[in-house]
Amino acid sequence: MLISSKYTHADLVAMPEDTKRREILDGDLFVWPSSTIRHQTMLVALVAALARYLERRPVGEVLLSPLDVIFSEFDVLQPDLMFILNEHLDIVQDWVRGVPDLVIEVLSPGSISMDRGPKLKAYARFGVPEYWIVDPEARAIEVYRQSAGGYERVATCGERDSVSSPLLPEFALPVAPVFAV
Repeated sequence: MLISSKYTHADLVAMPEDTKRREILDGDLFVWPSSTIRHQTMLVALVAALARYLERRPVGEVLLSPLDVIFSEFDVLQPDLMFILNEHLDIVQDWVRGVPDLVIEVLSPGSISMDRGPKLKAYARFGVPEYWIVDPEARAIEVYRQSAGGYERVATCGERDSVSSPLLPEFALPVAPVFAV
């Protein structure tokens, strides 16, 4: 009898509830401590801006971590923030079972290599149309969009810029307030 050494979503669900974030990529388990206050403050700024926009233009839904995004039995991630268009809301069930339209990760000292490496590749591989990396050290937001060969970085928006997306018509997020912590 073959016993799989790969983790699945069922394994994640069976783990004890605590303040740690657990994700799996290709069946490998990754465990992270809870986020910092600075990280949470930046997320709140992003969520508030998106919520204000969605009040005027209810084109989708914003969801926050910790929430499993199940791409496959062996690939379960918890993006810091995700946006799902109304026409794709059928993936929002007990967890998110499918591909969000936009994923945003805020870099933390322990997550930089993961967010810029395996998670970026996984989001591209599973077809997430757009991925933003919020870099507190550079005080910038990098925007990646799907192209023929995976993700292409289409913008790096600094504090004097605003970030926008074709997914969010007429949305322009001034970058500076995200880092005003």
